[in-house]
Amino acid sequence: MAKTDPKTPVEDSPAPVWRTGALSHRKPTRFGWSAGPQARQDLAQALDLQGIARLRLEGEIRPEGRADFLLAARLEAEVTQSCVVTLAAVPARIDEPVLRRYLADFAWPEGDEVEIPEDDSAEPLPERIDLAEVALEQLALALPPYPRAPGAELGEAVFAAPGTEALRDQDLKPFAGLATLVEGGQKAPGKD
Repeated sequence: MAKTDPKTPVEDSPAPVWRTGALSHRKPTRFGWSAGPQARQDLAQALDLQGIARLRLEGEIRPEGRADFLLAARLEAEVTQSCVVTLAAVPARIDEPVLRRYLADFAWPEGDEVEIPEDDSAEPLPERIDLAEVALEQLALALPPYPRAPGAELGEAVFAAPGTEALRDQDLKPFAGLATLVEGGQKAPGKD
C-alpha cells in the first residue's frame, strides 16, 4: 500500500482528526486538507453561506513544552455570501492565518469581574483536534460581517400610524439645519 503525503489533498476525504494523547511530543504533525464537495456543503450550511467553491487548511501541530500543543496553519477559501440588502450573491476570498494554543493547564477565568487574557489563541487542550471544526471556527471569524452587492443601498424606511405624519431621518437630526444657517450667516429661528 502506497504511503500518501499529508500535504497532498485528497478531495473527498473527511477532515483529519487527531487524539491529542496520540500526538508526538518530539516533532510536528504536518497536515494539508482540501475540503471535498460534501464537507464544503456542510460548512456552507453551518455558516448560512450560499456556497463554498474552495477551502484548504494547511499547517502543523507542534508540541510546546511537556503537554501543550500549538496549531499554526493557513486557511484559504472562496465563498459566496448573501448580500444583506438584496440577498444577491457576494463572492469573498479568505486567506487567514490560524493559530490555536492548546494548553493542558488552561482554566477559564471565574468571578464577577474577569480580566481578558492578552493571548486570545489559548484554549483548553481538547481530547481531539478536528480540522473541520478548526476550519469552521476560523472561517466564521474571517467572513465579512455585512456583505453588500455592488450598487446595493439600503433605502429609507418610513413608518407611521394612519392619520399621522411619518418621521424621516432628517427629522431626527435637529442640528442638521443649523450648519446651513451658520454658513449662510443667518440667525437660528427664535434668536435675535
